[in-house]
Amino acid sequence: MGNEEEYLYTKDHEWVCFEDSIAFVGVADYAQNALGDITFIEFPEIGAEVEQFEQFASVESVKAASDIFSPISGKIIEANQDLASAPELINKSCYEKGWISKIDPSDLDEKDNLMTFEDYSKFLEGLDT
Repeated sequence: MGNEEEYLYTKDHEWVCFEDSIAFVGVADYAQNALGDITFIEFPEIGAEVEQFEQFASVESVKAASDIFSPISGKIIEANQDLASAPELINKSCYEKGWISKIDPSDLDEKDNLMTFEDYSKFLEGLDT
């Protein structure tokens, strides 16, 4: 996977990056930090169709349970099973080892609905004020 500056982001703090035609999806550093220590993840079902910005997974942490929303529509083709036994990978490496699932995107034009790293950084600045 690439540099997080090359990823695209949602207002709900999910990220997506593309390798070939596959979308890797996870939660941004801001979200994992806000959640605290992640203790459990509920994965999306393999083969399930997901819609952009709809809930497709959830995580539980010492602070709260939180829904995870898909940044892009498509079919779930893989879940990161490393997270089943080590959900803290989301806290330790949210952009590399802590990805949640892989999606075969159905509409790449939906990228236009997402924020670039620069846009997301400005969005985060607005949250801190």
